[in-house]
Amino acid sequence: MGETYLLGIDIGTSGCKIVFFRKDGTVAASGTGSYQVFYPHPGWAEQNPDDWYFASCRVIRDLMKEKNILPSEVAGVGIDGQSWSAIPIDKEGNVLAPTPIWMDTRAADICKRENDRIGRDRIFEVAGNSLQPTYTTPKILWFKETQPEMYRKIYKILQSNSFIAYRLTGICSQDISQGYGLHCFNARTGKWDPEMCRLFGIPEDFLSEIHPCHERIGSVTEKASRETGLLAGTPVAAGGLDACCGTLGAGVLSEGETQEQGGQAGGMSICCETYTADPRLVLSYHVVPDRWLLQGATVGGGGVMRWMEKQFGDYEREISGTCGKSSLTQFNEEAEKISAGSDGVVFLPYMSGERSPVWDPDAKGVFYGLDYSKTKAHLIRASMEGVAFALRHNLEIAEQDGAKVKELRAMGGSANSVLWTQIKSDITGKPITVPSSDTATTLGAAILAGVGIGFYDSFEEAVALTVQTKRRHEPDLSKKDIYERNYRIYRELYENLKDVMKKNGGNQS
Repeated sequence: MGETYLLGIDIGTSGCKIVFFRKDGTVAASGTGSYQVFYPHPGWAEQNPDDWYFASCRVIRDLMKEKNILPSEVAGVGIDGQSWSAIPIDKEGNVLAPTPIWMDTRAADICKRENDRIGRDRIFEVAGNSLQPTYTTPKILWFKETQPEMYRKIYKILQSNSFIAYRLTGICSQDISQGYGLHCFNARTGKWDPEMCRLFGIPEDFLSEIHPCHERIGSVTEKASRETGLLAGTPVAAGGLDACCGTLGAGVLSEGETQEQGGQAGGMSICCETYTADPRLVLSYHVVPDRWLLQGATVGGGGVMRWMEKQFGDYEREISGTCGKSSLTQFNEEAEKISAGSDGVVFLPYMSGERSPVWDPDAKGVFYGLDYSKTKAHLIRASMEGVAFALRHNLEIAEQDGAKVKELRAMGGSANSVLWTQIKSDITGKPITVPSSDTATTLGAAILAGVGIGFYDSFEEAVALTVQTKRRHEPDLSKKDIYERNYRIYRELYENLKDVMKKNGGNQS
């Protein structure tokens, strides 16, 4: 008799990650598929959801063939995905328009108008989140106002994971953790709010039935079986938000436990057993029932280093074959040679506006403190420190709300950098533990399917079986003073430049 596996599908920004897990959380097979982000205008960032699906299908088929995984050995499928998509489909399931993704800010003017018309406080009281252009709600309104012909054809609006679930099962669904992207979702009750639907002018029919994230919503269809190689009838769970699945995959289940996110975006997720909302932060339901996550959601994360490598890594890429080290590994080594504080270079990581806690679509990336003595290595280290400053800023707001954060559990590709993780520990003053950072998000998605089908008796059992700590970082107090000084500069830079940014760098439609 062969093994039994759980399949985790992660729909990220730069690509999908597909992982087949054994029951103990070890990886049987893993692969990635790439797709594009399109930036047709300033402030726009969009993707074709069908690209997500077909990339996922290709990787699933290839992995099953390469690792001799039989379709009958896959017990269930869990899906996680990026936040705040707005995927319009018609009754036949055709995608009607590219989806603006989480970093898209084209609807900034709509947010201003709706906040004034309905009232910021009234919106926040129901949704537990402020109305910002990166969320799903204003993107739907943007479709309504700019593409009325397409808008009339909409049958449902889906999120990233629910779109993949639809392609696999033919069933439209809405998991509870992704509900927070819509401001007609009541963050206290976990249900749609008809009055807010009316006020925003969003038809309730656009919204699918809300499911617990681990609930089996359907099974792989014959068509999806041909496309993926999975067995028709394989159970598919509703899935959830990538940050929430990563939080579960990092072992965060209880009050105060906190995940630190190091994927394309950055931030943190603090587990709360009671409703805790702050308009400067993000509040979603956890994928674990009866829990919320108070989140910091920053634009600056691992994507900052990918941008740095793309723009400034020609030499490192050229010699990577001869030195046996990837360009990013070489970047890490270069940054290690620079002392804490980057000799006064401070970076604002606002590369596509900024989300929490400043919520400024016009914010821009800034390097401060350059002179002729500074090198590329200074820029690399300052970039790492800038992302850590953004994390600290969000943690400070959460702690003002009464959150008790004792340590962080790091996940995402950035957690593979010992240096970057240590910088985050030093700047936040928090210990950081690192589980299997590369697979935390897909593991969380797979655990949802496992709990949903009874593969695990509980979330607690699943975490105990699958989540192992690889290393631990303690803050280096000898660096506290230099980071305190640079953090003050970091905060002052934005406060002094935000009016200039708005005046000269605003989005253009």
